[in-house]
Amino acid sequence: MSSLRTLCLPVLLILGMVGFDTSHAAGDLTRRTEALPDLVMGSEASDYSLSQTEYQLETGKAYQLKIVSTGRKEYAFQAPEFATAIYLRKVEAGGVEIKAVTLTELEFEDVGEAEIYFVPIKPGKFRFYNKGLEGKGMQGTFVVR
Repeated sequence: MSSLRTLCLPVLLILGMVGFDTSHAAGDLTRRTEALPDLVMGSEASDYSLSQTEYQLETGKAYQLKIVSTGRKEYAFQAPEFATAIYLRKVEAGGVEIKAVTLTELEFEDVGEAEIYFVPIKPGKFRFYNKGLEGKGMQGTFVVR
């Protein structure tokens, strides 16, 4: 059995280099995004509600997240630890595409939305919240496996 394993390993390596492995990917994987459920801040029921309080994510997978403000309050979305654990591809807001290395805060003074395109690169649990409104329940978690 040991000699069979010794013979199979080089064959598998060669086949993988030639392109016979099924994990071979073509193209830019950061552009094949999975849309997450929108994160809506505020509702008719409560100015301090969040439509989602947890997102389950995987490292190496591209996502897009739309953050929507109903305009019921001023909201300042923050996720500082998460921002350092992702590759941020871009942010789209108000017809503008913003390319930056990291994201500190998305501040909504009125009704509006922004879309974040990113790839998680570090596993863990990362808190997100609306600055100053955490005590009113405006917080959640990104869980990255």
